[in-house]
Amino acid sequence: MTDNNTQEPGRDRMPVLFVGHGSPMNVIEVNRWSRGFAALQHEIPRPVAILAISAHWYVAGSYLTSNTQPETIHDFGGFPPELYEVDYPAAGNADRAEQIRSRINKTRADYQVSLSSDWGLDHGVWSVLRWMYPQADVPVIQLSINRELELQQHYQLGHELVELRNRGVLILASGNIVHNLRDAFQQKQTGASATPDWAKRFDDTVKQVITQHNTDKLLGLHNTADGQLAHPSAEHWLPLIYAYAAADKDDRVRCPMEGFDWGSISMRSIIFG
Repeated sequence: MTDNNTQEPGRDRMPVLFVGHGSPMNVIEVNRWSRGFAALQHEIPRPVAILAISAHWYVAGSYLTSNTQPETIHDFGGFPPELYEVDYPAAGNADRAEQIRSRINKTRADYQVSLSSDWGLDHGVWSVLRWMYPQADVPVIQLSINRELELQQHYQLGHELVELRNRGVLILASGNIVHNLRDAFQQKQTGASATPDWAKRFDDTVKQVITQHNTDKLLGLHNTADGQLAHPSAEHWLPLIYAYAAADKDDRVRCPMEGFDWGSISMRSIIFG
């Protein structure tokens, strides 16, 4: 995608949104976090479509969903039956998915993006969108996170998405800035809710780094001692890299929601632009 400064006449340049999605229970509970998801629709212009990048489509390959009607994927276990009955019937957009795929593949030689109808929308996406757009009336395409790419390649792929912002597409990245489930489950079992010092420190550092638009420092944070505790595996960290890469240094950075759930899950949301 090379014409990043070409904006469609009469269309607002869309911001980029990163959301800490947290527990699937936020789908059926009216709580601090679900109310925060709902409030996000008032923070941004209404998009013509959404390109979502979720921690929960972390696979060996780069794919874009091409389904006309993506399946609502219940990719979790051990939750109340009513959670599995939730359906989010947003349409897909195969033509737009092909346009995105074609543009990326023209500029990248080190990896290629393919279309896929084998996935739908996982809970990292629909658990947020069900509150933001409860009528499911905005088409959604999902981009996988390719676990075989290097960190710099994830950043470059995210940057390839910048042009979509000028065409009314909301780039929605869904993960968590701190996501240590082992610690979180221990806190849940014991009834504790204290956020560890390392978790708060990492969350605060990320906020500072992205506000300063310090790319080199952001890309190195996962390898720090706090970063390894915050993310024993990378899938909930990488969506932030995509969101940041699709932003630029002139974008205003704001955090409409912050805090921790279960002690060690950061629920910070970030709007770039």
